[in-house]
Amino acid sequence: MSDKEILRYQRELDDLFEKVSSLNSDPEMQSHWAKYLCVRVSGFLEVAVSTIYKKYAKNKASPFVVNYVERQLSSFQNPKMEKILNITRSFNPKWAEDIELELSKNTEIKDSIDSIVEVRNKIAHGENIGITYSKMKGYYKNALKLVNLLEEQCDE
Repeated sequence: MSDKEILRYQRELDDLFEKVSSLNSDPEMQSHWAKYLCVRVSGFLEVAVSTIYKKYAKNKASPFVVNYVERQLSSFQNPKMEKILNITRSFNPKWAEDIELELSKNTEIKDSIDSIVEVRNKIAHGENIGITYSKMKGYYKNALKLVNLLEEQCDE
């Protein structure tokens, strides 16, 4: 990852995952931490997707277009895969096709992204969710794969 804001956010998450893994907690405590990690990873996806496309616009477009893109992306929430693909398609339909092709080869990425948002929303609405630390760590790894894909496309 090349963007400083995304890297900072990623480092914070990496450190947090490391701290949680080093706790010799009971499964219930790790489940509570997994919920917190889920909320943080969802926020990371929101920030990363918005930042990547805002940066792309700044590098390629006039200030008026940049202003428009920034306003459109300022309310980007609940980063399910379909929403991310719609944004990607708005910038370049070929990029969305390439991501869809990659997702067809590795369905875990799409499933992880959608699960992160689904679990986060259930947590926010007070539902009792049984997410594990190891499951959340897998979701995070797949989220990083997606963010790297988006960055690579915009850096071409």
